[in-house]
Amino acid sequence: MTVITGEITVQTRGDCDIVDITSQVAKKVLESGMNSGAATLFVSGSTAGVTTVEYEPRLLDDTRTAWDRVVPEDIAYEHNKTWGDGNGHSHVRASMLGASLTVPFVGKKLTLGTWQQIVLIDFDNRPRLRKLVLQVLGE
Repeated sequence: MTVITGEITVQTRGDCDIVDITSQVAKKVLESGMNSGAATLFVSGSTAGVTTVEYEPRLLDDTRTAWDRVVPEDIAYEHNKTWGDGNGHSHVRASMLGASLTVPFVGKKLTLGTWQQIVLIDFDNRPRLRKLVLQVLGE
């Protein structure tokens, strides 16, 4: 088995910005030269997460609305008292979503469903340059 470690960098707008990174992941898998295995992503940072969604504008709006309902921005967070940066909600959202995702690939192609894309969601309250570690494991 071979492991190749790389990085994907994404500029975000913050405030629940949802960025489609599927093409970058697929390109790294193809460049690895491996035929089958798994691509594992890990976002470095505690206010963003990765998942899969159908990257469709109204569903993206629904996703943002759902996060606002589940973890509202406008309530008191102890974290905000500690640091004063107003992003306590961002940390809670990111911890609930998760910082990593693994997607198998076969024939040098990700095994995503027809309408499934890999996304980074930046929950922070400001724009950020996000770095994701990508490990391609396979043969």
